[in-house]
Amino acid sequence: MAQSIERLKARLAAIPKAVKEDVQKTLLKQATDLADSMRHLAPVDTGALRDSIAVTPGGQSTPPYSQPGGEHAVPENAVCVTAGNEAVRYPHLVEYGTTGTDPQPFFWPAYRIHKRRIKNAIGRSIGKAVKKHWIGS
Repeated sequence: MAQSIERLKARLAAIPKAVKEDVQKTLLKQATDLADSMRHLAPVDTGALRDSIAVTPGGQSTPPYSQPGGEHAVPENAVCVTAGNEAVRYPHLVEYGTTGTDPQPFFWPAYRIHKRRIKNAIGRSIGKAVKKHWIGS
């Protein structure tokens, strides 16, 4: 088991930087499209919830108190879409509702709408980048 993990780590480390950069562009574009859909679906009273939806590229930290999971470092070759910040700490209450209010989902419905498109775009991007930078070299 440990040998296969080490082998996988070595293969991932061998991926050319140009491939990672090309795929990162696609990840960022797909995350931005997803965040736009979330903003469109978010209920608007003051606009604070809608405005708190953020896209965080790899190597940076998500906003404090963001949902899901609060502040954390986004790994390289990843993008994180979050809702909430220091001033807006209630996205989960809007999404799932409370005993006194009905749920007004915006986060997960947008994700379900975009899930297949995101997966396909990332797969195409990986294939294109590998052909362009790895196989071609």
